[in-house]
Amino acid sequence: MFDRAFNSNDIGKLMLRLSVGGLMLFHGIHKLQHGYAFVSQMLVKAGLPGYLSHGIIVGEIVAPLMIVFGFNTRAAALIEAFVMVMAIYLVHMGDIYSITEHGAYALELQALYLFGSLAIFFLGAGRYSLGGSNGRWN
Repeated sequence: MFDRAFNSNDIGKLMLRLSVGGLMLFHGIHKLQHGYAFVSQMLVKAGLPGYLSHGIIVGEIVAPLMIVFGFNTRAAALIEAFVMVMAIYLVHMGDIYSITEHGAYALELQALYLFGSLAIFFLGAGRYSLGGSNGRWN
């Protein structure tokens, strides 16, 4: 019984979804409240169209909600991973080889979101999700 209760891949997938999706959602909510025009400026500076900044709504609000609830989870995780790649490229390239004064990797938060999203993409949502464990995108 102990083994059955504490050896559940589906509970592990749920915990991963709640942490990666739920914590990313705070970033999106903050950008909704305080604006994300600065993202447009960074995109233009990088030679990309500024209107792509509206992807923040999808990548930091819609996709994290889909991850948390387990609906089309793999697609949402791929979107979130892409947003993290773009964030690293646009904002954090100068710190890619840096260590903080406390000995931590300077991009540890971005790396955790990126690789957590990729883990969700490869693992799927699991049984405790709106989409269930079946389906190509769950």
